[in-house]
Amino acid sequence: MNDIDPQAWLADVLARMPGIPVSRLPELLPWNWAAAGHFRQVAA
Repeated sequence: MNDIDPQAWLADVLARMPGIPVSRLPELLPWNWAAAGHFRQVAA
């Protein structure tokens, strides 16, 4: 998980998982999560 804070990623994924449809779960994979810029929002 290069350049991703694992704790921030996991916290965000666990918070978002209940409200996301199964078809969008790939968005929560670390490489997709980072590409979408979520790591910047969590780290800020």
